[in-house]
Amino acid sequence: MSRILYRLGHHTAAHPWRTIFAWLAVVMVAFGLANAVGGTTRDDYDIPDARAQAGIEQLRAHLPDGGGASAQVVVHDREGDPLSAADLDGLVQRLGALDHVSSVSPPRLSADTATALVTVSYDVPVTDPDVVGTNGYQPLEDAVAPLRDAGLQAELGGELPGGAESQMKGTGELAGVLAALALLVIAFGSVVAAGLPLLVALMGLAVGSAGVTLLAATMDVSTAAPTVATMVGLGVGIDYALLIVTRHVEFLGQGHDRREAAGRALETAGRAVVFASLTVLISLLGLRLGGLPVYSTFGYATAIAVVSVLAAALTLVPALCGLAGRRLMPRRARTAEGAGALRVQRTPLTARWAARVVRRPVAFGLAALVFLLFLAAPVLGMRTWPQDGSSASPETSQRKAYDLIDTEFGPGANGPFTVVVDATRADPQAIADQVAGHPGIAGVTTPMLTPDGALGVFDAEPSTGPADERTSELVTALRADLPEGVEVTGTTPLFADISGMLSERLWLVVGFVVSVSVLLLAMMFRSVVVPVKAAVMNLLSITASYGVLTAVFQWGWGGSLLGIDHAVAVSSWIPILNFAILFGLSMDYEVFLLSRIREFWLRTGDATASVERGLAATGRVISSAAAIMVVVFLGFSTEADTVVKQLGFGMAVAIVLDATVVRMVLVPATMTLLGRWNWWLPAWLDRLLPTIEAERHGADEPRTEREPDRVGA
Repeated sequence: MSRILYRLGHHTAAHPWRTIFAWLAVVMVAFGLANAVGGTTRDDYDIPDARAQAGIEQLRAHLPDGGGASAQVVVHDREGDPLSAADLDGLVQRLGALDHVSSVSPPRLSADTATALVTVSYDVPVTDPDVVGTNGYQPLEDAVAPLRDAGLQAELGGELPGGAESQMKGTGELAGVLAALALLVIAFGSVVAAGLPLLVALMGLAVGSAGVTLLAATMDVSTAAPTVATMVGLGVGIDYALLIVTRHVEFLGQGHDRREAAGRALETAGRAVVFASLTVLISLLGLRLGGLPVYSTFGYATAIAVVSVLAAALTLVPALCGLAGRRLMPRRARTAEGAGALRVQRTPLTARWAARVVRRPVAFGLAALVFLLFLAAPVLGMRTWPQDGSSASPETSQRKAYDLIDTEFGPGANGPFTVVVDATRADPQAIADQVAGHPGIAGVTTPMLTPDGALGVFDAEPSTGPADERTSELVTALRADLPEGVEVTGTTPLFADISGMLSERLWLVVGFVVSVSVLLLAMMFRSVVVPVKAAVMNLLSITASYGVLTAVFQWGWGGSLLGIDHAVAVSSWIPILNFAILFGLSMDYEVFLLSRIREFWLRTGDATASVERGLAATGRVISSAAAIMVVVFLGFSTEADTVVKQLGFGMAVAIVLDATVVRMVLVPATMTLLGRWNWWLPAWLDRLLPTIEAERHGADEPRTEREPDRVGA
């Protein structure tokens, strides 16, 4: 691979315009295909392994137009006056005339008759193109417009409006890109060098976006998958380009011409980038084990983005570096070089920091470990729950509707259960009476038979809200008490099932991703200790980020800074998704750092000095890359959708911890203490493992005559 990458870098730098025009052609073809045969994203909320799904399937089979989407319309008189029956009748008629509406419930009035709740049922699921997004939301807005014109408050809540109001706005994404550009200018001291990684990342991301559209033509791709793919693709794309550009500038500073510098940069840093991206792809593959179709689409879409930005980094970066020449170097360096001036080299900050950590590894290592454990402590009380109206932004109609229902009708009215009774096995009325007398149930509706008489269906309203932990316990208790042939379903029971399933599946995903990543690192670095230590530290930093996420969102510590006005549970989607993405990204930095440490180790055989030199050589680029990724992720945390907000914030926190506490303190401290044992590998395992090198050693310095003896070989 070294020879291939060297030739690729040398050739593209020698013929930059060919590469640039080839990429422009690829982008145009990709977008042309996406427009011609691409599909549209669509969520799949069917969960085959969820207990609540059985009841949904029964409704679909026996009740015409059953199992479809739903919405809630809340009408409120701000002065507290009774609502007009004529206004409510007109609302019901307008709602009933909407496309795909199968039924509209009679208005449910509050005790003072100043508030009315109307439930709208559809004959298609919420993921149907006819009702998804604004297609279903705008007709509801039009239906309540006359009431708003009359001075009444009319809010839209429930399943369908919630999906429409949680769509991305893109402002945070743009802010992240601009902040990344500013950081790149500071890091390189050159506008040309700063713009190059960002341009490469955006070019690769453009192809990746078209690829996701083509993927949507072959399978259901979640509407949130492009957001996750963009978030990760943009971050790693800038990182990969940044690493290669940094090595290219180093080789230029050593006196190599632009073609040779590009070839050597791709031969060294390019190898690290290839295998770093492989660790990301392995982590994304673990999402398939999450048990939900939506996770698979997250993995596929993000993998397409990662592969696209990787291809851009390996081809466009050397081409643009060859085109830019020495303009990539800071102006002061170019001026001093041209004048032949003698410059006094000041020891870089990262080198001084590395020397300090290596001198006192025990103190620094213990301090870092205690700090991470302190941040991780809140995770012991973390509770997960899928997003609902209670966690929406206060400015949204969904949240206003939720609060009105909670105040006027009780918290359980926001998430009633649907009880499905097999009429051949149990008496629906007897079951309704049993459920009504169950602790935690505020009331039930009169059972109704399906047209074929096979099922009895009624709603049961809990006395607690959907996100309340007691509600999930109530679902479990009802299922345990009710006889065979009775299913408790609906949005809230389905969410409870999802939360439990994902909590159990998390450990399967963790086990797979960690095992495969450790094996890959063992092949790359010919060590048992290094990959195991890397996995443990990555898990530690990710767990610490979960702890911060719990404190901010679930405990409400500083949540107002992120637009959260009250404490909310951590989204059930976050733990598995964040882990799979963050473990791969953390391994990126691990590969970048360890590849240089191992390079120096193989040259000198000095374990301690290798750690110090490796950290000094990579500390700046890792810190810069991490800072860029953090601002990109924080940009996404400004979105209104709570899941995206938690995803962006949690990933930003994890990257900060990983690039500072772990990569700059804990890794060098532990590697200094372990010394030569870092590279211990049993002889029998050495013979079994294929050899994969993260970088070709000696690209910029000659090797010593003999490599150090491997410990344990």
